[in-house]
Amino acid sequence: MILTGDYHTHTPYSHGKNTVEENAVAAKKLGLKEVGITDHGFNHILFGLRRRKLSALRAECDAAEKATGVKVLMGMESNITSARGDTDMRREDLQYFDLYLCGLHELLWYKTPAAFLDLSVCNYLSYVRGRRTSDRLFALTTKAYIEVVKNNPVDILTHVNFRCFCDVKEVAKCCADYGTYVEINTKKHHVTPEELNIMADAGARFIIDSDAHSADRVGDTKIAEELLAQARIPLDRIDNIEGRRPNFRFAEYKKKHL
Repeated sequence: MILTGDYHTHTPYSHGKNTVEENAVAAKKLGLKEVGITDHGFNHILFGLRRRKLSALRAECDAAEKATGVKVLMGMESNITSARGDTDMRREDLQYFDLYLCGLHELLWYKTPAAFLDLSVCNYLSYVRGRRTSDRLFALTTKAYIEVVKNNPVDILTHVNFRCFCDVKEVAKCCADYGTYVEINTKKHHVTPEELNIMADAGARFIIDSDAHSADRVGDTKIAEELLAQARIPLDRIDNIEGRRPNFRFAEYKKKHL
């Protein structure tokens, strides 16, 4: 399986090993037409992208595109910071980016201590203990995903259900309504084939992403292929394979509002 574009890769601007150009070179070798440089969001305590470096990152993306002929999209894997749909992407930040990814992570500056306790600590403890979260936390996590899609022009929700649990049907419905893609992440085992089927039945469309933290993983599809072999998702619901390019909502948002 060859991707048209891999829209989730990291560089030393956050937690990746290889440069923007090295990721673009790796994408070109595999025949990809596009690559997203989507480093961790500003509020990530250990590995967050820094606002003072945005101009330098933009310059590297432009230079890598010129050098390789691969479309290099400057993006960010923003962080959900509350159950009300807050993220660490400010309105004034949007002008710098081509691509807007968003997901739940643990080591963040959350909007409130309560959000940190629920979305980070409690979800993580449930995960490591192998226990189902409480009904309250399950509903809260579901709300966080839904509100972030409703309130932000997010292109892709990253690794849904990784170290947290939500109602994937309701999240998928919201993504379908607002034009946000659900990611099939090939770095993490984050959903089951059954959950993929539920999301597909709810109308979601999908993107396969490597979440590469090194150039040798750019374009990787192994976990996705294993999942799809067990699921019943039609391949035409995945918009970055078989030559297709996604219709990203953030690009339309920028045309209208920025």
